[in-house]
Amino acid sequence: MNKRLKILLSSYSMLILAVGLFGPIYAVFVERIGGDLITAGSAYGLFSVITGIMIFFVSKWEDRVKQQEKLILIGFCLSAIGFLGYLFVRATWQLFLVQIILGIAVAIREPAYDSLYSESLDRGKFASEWGLWEAMYYILGAFAATAGGILAKFYGFKTLFIIMFVLSLIGTFVSLALIKKT
Repeated sequence: MNKRLKILLSSYSMLILAVGLFGPIYAVFVERIGGDLITAGSAYGLFSVITGIMIFFVSKWEDRVKQQEKLILIGFCLSAIGFLGYLFVRATWQLFLVQIILGIAVAIREPAYDSLYSESLDRGKFASEWGLWEAMYYILGAFAATAGGILAKFYGFKTLFIIMFVLSLIGTFVSLALIKKT
């Protein structure tokens, strides 16, 4: 496995952990800020619509960008800002704002990430190296889901959000290694 692929996997593993900590207990948080299941569904729906529409347009532009590594870095930074934003959410409109930020982050990061990941694969190992990414995604997601529930129960959502922010910062700093020095 080449160095760029290792960096891509390492940086994204931090993001998987950060997102996975919160995913399964998201609706509980929404209820604590005064929302309900409709609010939780609508907030996630807003995230998905923003992400989907923006990916459609941003990915066309990203095909012409020479250093997609910088887009990955921008996406990681925006994710960190979004995760930090959860600390300040006290009302549903604030939750919607955080979801928009996270949707933009994904729309900027994912096409560039997928492109670089695909370019970094060793010839003849496409299935196994994509399989490595998929295995990492599900295994780390399982660990994070369990850990997120435990952390939120015993230490609260504030601690959980700080940990999510720190993990995303680690992923951001690891992704800095992708930037080629010119």
